[in-house]
Amino acid sequence: MKRLRAIAVLAFVAATSAWAQNYPARPVNLVVPFPPGGMTDAVGRPLADGMRASLGQTVVVENLGGASGSIGSGRVAHAASDGYTILLGIWNTHVSVPKLVKLDYDVVKDFAPIIYMTDAPLLLTAHRSVPVSSFKELVEWLRANPDKASSGSAGIGSPPHLLDELVRKHTKTRFQTVHYRGAGPIMKDLMGAQIQMAFLNPATASPHVRSGVIKALGVTSAQRLKILPEVPTMAEAGFPGGMEFSLWSGLYAPKGTPPEIIDKLNRAAMDALASQKVRDLYAKLGLEIAPREKQTPQALAELQRTEIAKWWPIIDAAGIKPQ
Repeated sequence: MKRLRAIAVLAFVAATSAWAQNYPARPVNLVVPFPPGGMTDAVGRPLADGMRASLGQTVVVENLGGASGSIGSGRVAHAASDGYTILLGIWNTHVSVPKLVKLDYDVVKDFAPIIYMTDAPLLLTAHRSVPVSSFKELVEWLRANPDKASSGSAGIGSPPHLLDELVRKHTKTRFQTVHYRGAGPIMKDLMGAQIQMAFLNPATASPHVRSGVIKALGVTSAQRLKILPEVPTMAEAGFPGGMEFSLWSGLYAPKGTPPEIIDKLNRAAMDALASQKVRDLYAKLGLEIAPREKQTPQALAELQRTEIAKWWPIIDAAGIKPQ
């Protein structure tokens, strides 16, 4: 019996290895768990295009937004571990959402990391009709108009939600946070003055800052952005103690995906990130590509663990309650 069992195991391993060697035999589905028009979409589409040459197959982007990114993430968590459904995960989906939203999957145990890709700070923006030109003036205006302003968030547990809570706590101001399905809808309502302010990624906000429709009052990075050098850091702008935050991104597969397939996807993504076309596009959007030596499954797993350890206590201290 033991011999038969051993033969069966060896046969399964051989079959799996042969199947992985022939991967991919059809297009790969890249789930972007937010609507078109936001940072995640802006990262995902050039990446998918750039992975095609290495894989020899099309990588199809599927925008599946809703529930703070957990609908799309859950779809991948429960998908077959064959490498044909992968996820573009970000800080929201893999750090804050599992702390604040009841999920039917585990963001650590149910995913296999593929590659750590990009970092991006957020811009604190306001509609041009708001009578302020700096963060300090915004705080004064919010204090003079309690509960009258609204700020856009990409959902419960999203970075704008958390950063709004930090602003309220540290400046003793009162304003409403309105939750949207992604950055695209936030941008639409901010441009239309349906909301007055929002923390937005540079990919979404910078063109409209340059056009003058919205104002950028601060950036959540240690250094100023190259694409908007006139915008001060939040520390320079006067936020108590400074405010440093990076909206990172990475690729994930369902748990149990064979290592050979993870390796092929990793190499394809690394090739895409190394292309000058992708690098130039990301630079224009204010995105920083992770150093090549950190573009590994191990680096992404470690980053996620570190960020959970850092931000979950901050979420507790800010008083943000699970939904």
